[in-house]
Amino acid sequence: MLKIIFLFFMSGGIPVAIAMAGASLVYILVSDSTLPPFVVIHRMVSGIDSFPLLAVPFFILAGNLMNNAGITTRIYNFALALVGWLKGGLGHVNVLGSVIFAGMSGTAIADAAGLGTIEIKAMKEHGYSTEFAVGVTAASATLGPIIPPSLPFVIYGMMANVSVGALFLAGILPGALMAILMMLTVAYYAHKNKWGADVKFSRTRLFKALMELAVVIGWPMLMWLLVVKLGTPPQLTAFAGLASLFVLDKIFSFEALLPIMTPVLLIGGMTTGLFTPTEGAIAACVWAMILGFAWYRTLSWKMFIKVCLDTIETTSTVLFIVAAASIFGWMLTATGVTTDIAAWVLGFTKEAWVFLLLANLLMLFVGCFLEPTAAITILVPILLPIATQLGVDPIHFGLVMVLNLMIGLLHPPMGMVLFVLARVAGLSFERTTMAILPWLVPLLLSLGVITYMPKLVLWVPRMFY
Repeated sequence: MLKIIFLFFMSGGIPVAIAMAGASLVYILVSDSTLPPFVVIHRMVSGIDSFPLLAVPFFILAGNLMNNAGITTRIYNFALALVGWLKGGLGHVNVLGSVIFAGMSGTAIADAAGLGTIEIKAMKEHGYSTEFAVGVTAASATLGPIIPPSLPFVIYGMMANVSVGALFLAGILPGALMAILMMLTVAYYAHKNKWGADVKFSRTRLFKALMELAVVIGWPMLMWLLVVKLGTPPQLTAFAGLASLFVLDKIFSFEALLPIMTPVLLIGGMTTGLFTPTEGAIAACVWAMILGFAWYRTLSWKMFIKVCLDTIETTSTVLFIVAAASIFGWMLTATGVTTDIAAWVLGFTKEAWVFLLLANLLMLFVGCFLEPTAAITILVPILLPIATQLGVDPIHFGLVMVLNLMIGLLHPPMGMVLFVLARVAGLSFERTTMAILPWLVPLLLSLGVITYMPKLVLWVPRMFY
């Protein structure tokens, strides 16, 4: 009955959060349940009374600050210097830029709206079709929640009671795999259409970009050697290391060294115990404010207030969905729906690979209709107990779930990335949908590899946890 009421509300066009909370309340009122209606409010409040959820507004704020401080332009120019001279160069720049920006925003929609605006405009000016520009931008935007930090991972970690830090680390290799497959797809189109390079090859520019990349890779290794091998105090090492980054940036006038270091600083701080993932979200905000206000001086107080108001609006939406899904998930468990589904699945198969196949199909379908936060909070109580019983690691299952739901963002009727890119590119919804279809091939291939090669997901987290 609970499911019927929920589907009835959804079919009437009621927003998903209100549909979940409303269905729970109506079920309590019309059923023979002895539960008081006040339990709806109680469970909604307790659903968001969680320390890990404090990371949500701060990661949203950090992404908004980076987006509004001109960081996206610096990231684009860095990617252009590194791969823009290849055939189909701006397609490669699009993917690489998304990889870097993913380490700041944590959401696919922020990536599509922020970096996507610059990339689509540049690609159209260089003669690429609008459809190709939209397709590669949409596909690369899915990297946002896979490469750390990630808002969906925070929500999943809270719901599944697993380490958010481990989830962040688990996304590194899958994110790299997805980026490689997308760049191979760009190379295929470049060869097929005989595209050339989009910028003239510059040895000086490339060398500077490679030097910047070498600092990004070598700096954390040096910090690790100082702390772990030589035993220098982590706080002192971190302070001296950050000072050295600013000195290097000043001397060589790097394009995007400090913004690119954001995910490195977050992962490094969490793995060395300097801060928790939740505190890391605050650290990301402080870092973004230092860059925007003090270093690049591209943020004003007026802009900062606007960014804060936008963050409050987005956070309110996300947390209301989490609160509504909390009571709905609790009601599903209390009415025995989750138990019935588990019994049906386990009666159908006791093979983990078959369950993962069925779960992928279900999550791809659900992702077409529900916003990822709502889908995670509904599906975790239903699917995770079955996955655990069949021996699937919760960290691995979290990656599979989030990637499925990110692919759902590219699908009609509810794909938010579709709506954002249709508006940015000035394309109709139908043409935007058709432009994205070929890019589902590398995404679904990545999903297959990540689903059935758990070692790819778990190798990095097991090194630190």
